[in-house]
Amino acid sequence: MVALAGSRPRAILFDAGNTLLRMNYPAIARHLAGRGHPVPVEAIEEAELRARVRLDADLARGVSTEGRTAQDRYIAYMLEGLDLTDPEEIEAATAFKRGYNPPAGLFDLASPDALAALRGVKAAGLVAGVVSNSNGSVHALLKGAGLASDLDFVIDSALVGVEKPDPRIFRIGLERAGVEAHEAVYIGDLYSVDVLGSRAAGLHAILLDPRGFWGPRDCAVARDLGGALALVLDTIGKEPA
Repeated sequence: MVALAGSRPRAILFDAGNTLLRMNYPAIARHLAGRGHPVPVEAIEEAELRARVRLDADLARGVSTEGRTAQDRYIAYMLEGLDLTDPEEIEAATAFKRGYNPPAGLFDLASPDALAALRGVKAAGLVAGVVSNSNGSVHALLKGAGLASDLDFVIDSALVGVEKPDPRIFRIGLERAGVEAHEAVYIGDLYSVDVLGSRAAGLHAILLDPRGFWGPRDCAVARDLGGALALVLDTIGKEPA
């Protein structure tokens, strides 16, 4: 693991989907069961975690996280991880995802440790914000999940006209936070989008890797939000008195 280093952090900026918000695995399980494929929620979660890593290779080539290409491949990769490779099943699942809870979609649940992490950020006297690729619905999703009131601001790519990994969206977040790049940490779940994007804007980055599926990476890594926050607070605690 690569440790954080540099100036004292004054702000932590978060991704939304797969970071503060999690995919609704039970809804996917219900869809699959309805098509004759009873799959445990735990198996769906593991397949989705592996699918993120596969999708990152597409995103590194410039595919937008918000475009249909990435969204459909994401689902296809997840189904392949469940040994569901029939084109008809993949099409049914992608159609299900597009039609579920529009316009917000499947990321409609708070991550189990999200609220505690946000309150930990505020208790430490740091700014807490979100910089997310979305379709204009991320603030409503965060509010519905009970997280918005513990955030200082939310940046939605659809509303500001630029998306990760473009450094400009992170700079918008820095401006809202009122901090310099070296005083901010970004936490997200995709290496090419979240780590490389925020790093290009001068922020420190932490990659969430719950099961170790990303392998060795040249950045700080945490299994969950609590672990990521601990990395930041440990950095503060080790500063000279």
